[in-house]
Amino acid sequence: MLRGEELLCGEGLLLRYGRTPVVHGVSVELHAGRVTALVGPNGSGKSTLLRALARLHRVSEGSIVLGSPPRAVSQLNARQFAREVTLFSQSRPAPHGLTVSEVVAFGRHPHRRGFAGPSPADRAAIGRAMALTGVSDMADRTVGELSGGEVQRVWLAACLAQETGVVLLDEPTNHLDLRYQVETLDLVRDLADEHGVAVGLVLHDLDQAARVADTLLLMHHGRIHAAGDPLDVLTAEHIGAVYDLRVEVAVDPRTGHLRIDPVGRHAARTRIPSGDPA
Repeated sequence: MLRGEELLCGEGLLLRYGRTPVVHGVSVELHAGRVTALVGPNGSGKSTLLRALARLHRVSEGSIVLGSPPRAVSQLNARQFAREVTLFSQSRPAPHGLTVSEVVAFGRHPHRRGFAGPSPADRAAIGRAMALTGVSDMADRTVGELSGGEVQRVWLAACLAQETGVVLLDEPTNHLDLRYQVETLDLVRDLADEHGVAVGLVLHDLDQAARVADTLLLMHHGRIHAAGDPLDVLTAEHIGAVYDLRVEVAVDPRTGHLRIDPVGRHAARTRIPSGDPA
């Protein structure tokens, strides 16, 4: 796999709910070793687009191809597709009665033959995925006794155990505390930088998206409003137009990161530093 090689591509995608179009002729490319983030307000179509790339939403018009040479994903069977693409979604249940290690082992199903038990390669992949997501010490606990954030990390481990060249993540930092938000975003960068994985993810937090992504797609009403480098996409003008909100955008001179400050009705309120006289 060559870094930068196009691994998953959607071209001119029209997606509907019933008869209502929700994504209008959008094109997206995911490349090996790069992170592409989809951002935008609620209802902009970003999660629907991600699900279509994962073959979980029917494509009304357009095409999705995978790999090089490109193959239409519609021509692949479920096992073939699952060996190359995995999706972490927000709708996964907490399967009561199963241990953490048993749930993470679900990720190895596309690689198993018939009813064969886990191979040494399967066990190694499961162990790596659990270590990467910080759930190794929970291996023998039942999933039903875990918190929502812990269950989220367990399902993320199951996705990573699948060991695919394309990883799709729908709001992977949702429900996580600050530490695991940071660790999850670091893991996303590791997947791209160290393993050459093509990562596509949906994020609501624009600061997080700016820090983790190589390419941003800012969506609005089912269309791409702006696309490209985060510095070019996350401008005050673009964000204001899409979110109908005034924001101030600057680059932190110390870290080089974008700083996005929404300007609400109380923005001018004076805060007195602790210890200063009122």
